[in-house]
Amino acid sequence: MSAAEQLLLGFAHEAASGVADFMPAESNRAALAWLARWPAWPAPALVIYGPPGCGKSHLARIWAARSGASRLDPAALPDAPPRAAVLDPATPVEGELALLRLYNGVAEQGGHLLLTARCPVAGWGLALADLASRLRAAPAVAIGAPDDALLAALLVKLFDDRQLAVSDGVVGYLLRHMERSFAAARALVDALDRHSLRERRPVTIALARRVLGTDQPS
Repeated sequence: MSAAEQLLLGFAHEAASGVADFMPAESNRAALAWLARWPAWPAPALVIYGPPGCGKSHLARIWAARSGASRLDPAALPDAPPRAAVLDPATPVEGELALLRLYNGVAEQGGHLLLTARCPVAGWGLALADLASRLRAAPAVAIGAPDDALLAALLVKLFDDRQLAVSDGVVGYLLRHMERSFAAARALVDALDRHSLRERRPVTIALARRVLGTDQPS
């Protein structure tokens, strides 16, 4: 059984919260494997980083549901740290001393802390040496760029979420011409939805050409 199957098995009842429809793929396989290893992490914290819209928050919800972790506001960290906690996102950090106390408090209880960010800890600009050293020693895993299969599945899901019926041909055309990122997929579906509503027409390849600008002569 894969790490994704181990982690997602038993969460089918969570569909309303978006946990059950997480899409395992090559780009997030390493992150899923780390979550599946819990509670046998080699350090009190795990950092998951990647671009906007890549699934960091989705993974954080999955782990919080599995571990019973508290989802905390980085700008208002509690004086009494819980045994397990999620900071999503962990940056920008406001109050590095408070974050250090949270890390130490979780560690003293033998608990764990999951942090998400857009970049590795080295890029957070931490000024507190003790905090920086602890977080840099924590395992960190990147969510990579999506492959065609994941992008296609994401596009289909985003269209389904908006109750838009779109053909396989439209999805294939978008894959061949769009920017290769999660954020671009969301922005593109949003733009197609707005044009479709405004013009009262379905999402077709012709509409996709206009929205993408690929109908213009080179």
